[in-house]
Amino acid sequence: MEALRQDDPRRFGRFTALARFHEGASAVRYVARDTATGEVALITAARPELAGLPAYRRRFQAEARTAERLAGGWVAEPLDTGEEPKAPAEGPEPLWTAAGYVPALPLAEAIGIAGPLDERALRILGAGIAEILSRVHAAGAVLQGLAPGTVLLAADGPRLTAFGPLGAAASAEARPGGQLSVRLGYLTPEQIEGKEVSAASDLFVLGLLLAYAATGTTPFTEGPAEEAARRIAEDEPELDAVPEALRELITRCLAKDPAERPTAGTVAAQLALEGAAGLARGGWLPEPLAAAVADQEARVLALDVPREDSEPEDAPTAPEPEDARPLPAPVDGPASGAPAAVVPAGDGDIGEDRGTTRFLNTGPRPPRNDRPTTQLALPHELTAPPEAAPAPAARPLPPALPGGPTAPRQPGPAHGGPAPYPAAALPAGPAGPGGPGGGPMVSLPLPPAPAPAPDPAASRRTLLTIAAAAVGGLIVGGGSVAALGSEDTAVATDDKPAPKPRRTLPGQPPEPRWSYAHPASESSPLTAAVWRDELLVVTSESQASAVDLRTGKRLWQRADGAKGQAALAAGADLVFVASPTEFLWLSPKNGKVVHRERYTDAFGDLPGLAVGRPAGSSGPVVWFTGSHTVTVKAPKPKKGKKQGKDREVVQAHFFAYDIVQRKELWRTPVPAGRAPGAPVYRVVGDRSADILVRQDAVSLTAAELKAAKGKGSVRSFDQKTGKLLWTRSYGAVSPEAATAGDEDGSLYAAVGKDLQAFETDTAKPLWRVEGSAGSAFGTPLVAGPLIHTTERSRLVGAVERGSGRLVWRRSTEVPGIGNAPSLTLSGSEKTLIAADAVQVTAFSAADGERLWKFQDIGSADPKGATVSASYRAFAAGETVVIQRDRAFYAFPVA
Repeated sequence: MEALRQDDPRRFGRFTALARFHEGASAVRYVARDTATGEVALITAARPELAGLPAYRRRFQAEARTAERLAGGWVAEPLDTGEEPKAPAEGPEPLWTAAGYVPALPLAEAIGIAGPLDERALRILGAGIAEILSRVHAAGAVLQGLAPGTVLLAADGPRLTAFGPLGAAASAEARPGGQLSVRLGYLTPEQIEGKEVSAASDLFVLGLLLAYAATGTTPFTEGPAEEAARRIAEDEPELDAVPEALRELITRCLAKDPAERPTAGTVAAQLALEGAAGLARGGWLPEPLAAAVADQEARVLALDVPREDSEPEDAPTAPEPEDARPLPAPVDGPASGAPAAVVPAGDGDIGEDRGTTRFLNTGPRPPRNDRPTTQLALPHELTAPPEAAPAPAARPLPPALPGGPTAPRQPGPAHGGPAPYPAAALPAGPAGPGGPGGGPMVSLPLPPAPAPAPDPAASRRTLLTIAAAAVGGLIVGGGSVAALGSEDTAVATDDKPAPKPRRTLPGQPPEPRWSYAHPASESSPLTAAVWRDELLVVTSESQASAVDLRTGKRLWQRADGAKGQAALAAGADLVFVASPTEFLWLSPKNGKVVHRERYTDAFGDLPGLAVGRPAGSSGPVVWFTGSHTVTVKAPKPKKGKKQGKDREVVQAHFFAYDIVQRKELWRTPVPAGRAPGAPVYRVVGDRSADILVRQDAVSLTAAELKAAKGKGSVRSFDQKTGKLLWTRSYGAVSPEAATAGDEDGSLYAAVGKDLQAFETDTAKPLWRVEGSAGSAFGTPLVAGPLIHTTERSRLVGAVERGSGRLVWRRSTEVPGIGNAPSLTLSGSEKTLIAADAVQVTAFSAADGERLWKFQDIGSADPKGATVSASYRAFAAGETVVIQRDRAFYAFPVA
């Protein structure tokens, strides 16, 4: 959820909008409350730029009528529909529907939080959706509304929120002539062949959804993205990781011939003979999902109706002198209006505090233990276009999280605040790899729609996040399209060495030394890295560029470094960058290419070598994986037999390369990973004799996942020769579990909700630290005698390496459940930075004191893109650089 924007409607008939709930391709959903009864509802409102198309209005209304007919069971009861009359000059009449609110998570988000569902949950999910499809098909209709973003998981069973291609669209746009172009995120074999969809088409998509829910991926992802449609039409699905009891039924749903697919009623009966509701009695969601649903419900119920007499959003106010602005008064909650209070940490030895944010206004508020600690800021670089009228004087913005003072509004890059359901990651449907596109387009000419009214406001109240949500995106396939009728340069704030930061109020971040915005005319950053505490090297699809860490000025850009990885120090005077085709050594002064080594030359005996992302580095040595395809000749046939076909086989290697001497040190063959072939390795331990390597679960093949039986493993490679010494599993550590090792021979890994230490060479358990209920540990950070820990529940802490004794544990005070914050230590190791999708929190590494918090609120442009990227932190001497998509800030730290 996120706070309402200035250009969002505030009323829908008898409902008052409270917050944005979900932004889709063709509509926006709002949490709203009936002003008379207090009943909470979800409003689905058509996008204004589409509502003026007659084709869109007809489709929207048709899908709303379908929802009304299906109401009950696994479809929320409609409460109202509206086409409120407007004057012709005000543009098209708004389209919206209201349905009862049910706390639930989109399937894609649920997979991102808790991983694939177990067999019982799969049966309940599949049976519930099949029951809906059975009712649709009985009327001779086709649904076409299934996608991981339209199927929700509630406490008592699944829910469906889309009832046609418009609701499940991956994108929707108006085209000339009054046509509406809707791009679906999935394809079926019959659609690829240009045939009509039928009831059996819904069953194929249901099979894809169940396979995705069972494995976290789709059964046609192996291979190049451009061949996704061919694989759907011709290849057999990869279902080895699906529970054996369900494999045969899902295989039948994914039959190429629609006539061979079972009916929806058959699927419902085979999955749950007693019905989905009966099978779901007693609860069906894993603990993390049940906790996330409960958390969402608490936040929604705590939303307050905006006061009718509140100051208009765009009312200008006179600026105040900087030294005359008082400390903002304590707030009661997030931007949503949710009451919240900060409670003090306990007085025990470990300084532990849990659940420091309250969402419900129950009982007296406890005393606060620190000042408001959230800073909202915009980059300085981008300015308004010359034609723009002078903007009114800035006024303080409202805080986004409990206890957050604001920064003055400043011009910024074209992006907005964090969104729990980013439009770019909208999980539109399970077809295969690649983005939407490539499907047939049928244009049905219609009379042109009336021209929409001009955009009324050039500014809006900045987006403020209520909470973040982890979205487990489904790899989208070749997407069908239906027409339903219808160079900027960055400017540093100062080119002189930054002065000492001014004193700030307790909890506020220090004044940034500088801020930098990656130009909007260039593609978004792919990677960023600090080079010798002197440069920030940023790579994108088009080039590599360098920013002076002293001033924040961009020094150079080099197209040769496009799509580069790992800006490392190659000795004292060169920047090493690995591009998709070659290694580059660049001058730090001007970006000039000093040396280059193409993979075809450096590894001539491995033609067509594709180098994966670096697994790690130590001094001049960088480790990486690579793969290439070889042809294996068919054996000579026996007399009277036909000659067999040659086979294309992927071979993979693990390399060590010296970037100072510019030579390969060793290579060793390793099993190929998931397509395209190079396994994704991560060095988790660098010891004197060997390195410890983990393979990311996303690059494991289905056969490897099946053989692992739910357990992950660590590989040990000899430092000098690259020889594989051993492969070992550790207790119940899963392939996805966060893992880190140290030079003393210990391995630390997440096991369930706990963090456990093992003796690396024997796998003997050493100690265990209990985590918070319904959470899981993220990747720990080893620092001297301590291990800094991070949890999905937003708890950050420190434990002793030798004993596992908890030293301190603090909350970042960010509501919601998602990925655990990533941790970074300052150069002095005195300040610990925790960064997630919502904010950055700075702690004292020694005792866990919360020092300050920071949020980048993004663009003030109402049409600016919403940013979903998480924050990242880079330590550089006495500076920490905070990145969020295109925006970079340099803060002084201890």
